[in-house]
Amino acid sequence: MAESVPVSDHIPAGESKTVPVEVENIKKRVEEVVQWVDSLEHKLAQVEEFYSTIAVSNSSPSSRHVVGIRKVQQEAARREAVAAKRMHDLMRQFGTIFRQITQHKCAWPFMHPVDVESLGLDDYYEVIDEPMDFSTIKNQMEAKDGTGYKHVMQIYADMRLVFENAMKYNEEGSDVYSMAKTLLAKFEEKWTHFLPKVQEEEKIREEEEKQAAMEALLAKEASHTKTTRDLSNEICNVNDELEKLRQVVVGRCRKITSEEKRNIGLAFLKLSPDELQKVLGVVAQADPRFQTKAEVVTIEMDVLDEPTLWRLKFLVKDALEKKKKEETIKTEECRGTKQNNEVSKKRNAVNKLAERRTKRPCL
Repeated sequence: MAESVPVSDHIPAGESKTVPVEVENIKKRVEEVVQWVDSLEHKLAQVEEFYSTIAVSNSSPSSRHVVGIRKVQQEAARREAVAAKRMHDLMRQFGTIFRQITQHKCAWPFMHPVDVESLGLDDYYEVIDEPMDFSTIKNQMEAKDGTGYKHVMQIYADMRLVFENAMKYNEEGSDVYSMAKTLLAKFEEKWTHFLPKVQEEEKIREEEEKQAAMEALLAKEASHTKTTRDLSNEICNVNDELEKLRQVVVGRCRKITSEEKRNIGLAFLKLSPDELQKVLGVVAQADPRFQTKAEVVTIEMDVLDEPTLWRLKFLVKDALEKKKKEETIKTEECRGTKQNNEVSKKRNAVNKLAERRTKRPCL
C-alpha cells in the first residue's frame, strides 16, 4: 500500500443499531445455544469414550446380529435363570457325595460345630480362623431364602475346610487327625469322578458369558450409532441456529467503513503467524476458493462480505489487545528487574564503603 495510513493498535468495535430489548433477546438465545452445545459435547464425549474402550470385532458388520439393549437384558436374565437351574441340579447330585461322606464311620467328630467351652479348647479360635462342620454345610445346601450356596465349588471348599481345620488343630497321629485325613482322601476320590461335570458347567458358563458380553457390546454400539446420528443432526441444527443469529446481528450492525478496512488490513502486519492463520481461516470460510496455502496470499478487503469483515475486525481487535497486555507485563517485569539491579548496586556500594572503613588503620 503506497498511501500512508495512520495505524492504531486499537480497532474500534463499532456501533450497533440493535435496540436494548433486541440485544437482550439475542443474548438470551446465545446463552441457550451455548447450553445446547455443552449438552452435545457431553454426549459426544460419552460416544468417544465408548469407542475408545471397545475392541474391534473380527466379524464383519453384515454378520452381526444386533439386538436392542432391553432384549439383551431379557436374554441375560433368561440365561442366568437357566444357569442357576443347571447349578441347582449339579449341587443336588453333589448331595449324594455329601451323604456318603457324612454317613462314614469316621464322620461323627465333624457333624456339628466344635464345642469349644465344654472341651476346654481355649486356643481354638486362635488357631482356626474359620470353623466349619457338616451340619452348617447341610443347612447352607438346604437354604430356601437365597442365603445358601450359589455354586458347587463353594460346597467343595467348605468340605475341605472341615478336614483341614481338624488336621491343623489336632496333632498328627491323633484319632481326630487320622479320621479327618481318611475322610479327606475318600472325599477327594469321589470329587475326582464328579469334577468333569463341574468343568463342563464352567465351560458352558464361560461361553454364555462371552456371548452375553458380545450381545451387550453390539447393543451398546447400535445405541451409540443412533446417538451419533442424532448428534450429527443436532449439530446441523446448531449451525443453522447460529447462522440465523449471525444474520440477525449482522443485519443490525452498521457497515464497515473504508477507513476501518484499511486499519484492519494494516493490523494484519502486527499479528503473529498463528493469528494470521486464523485470519486466513476466516477468509477461507467465506470464500472456499481462497487458497490459504499459496506462497503469496492476497486478501481483498473490498470484496469480503460484512459478516467476514466483522469477524476479522473482532479477531484483530482481540489479538492486538492481547499483545498490548503482554507487552505491558513484559515492561513491568523489565522495570522491576532494573529496580532490583539498582538496589543491588547501592547495597554493594554501601558494603564496600563499610569494608574500607573497617580496614582503615587507627591514628
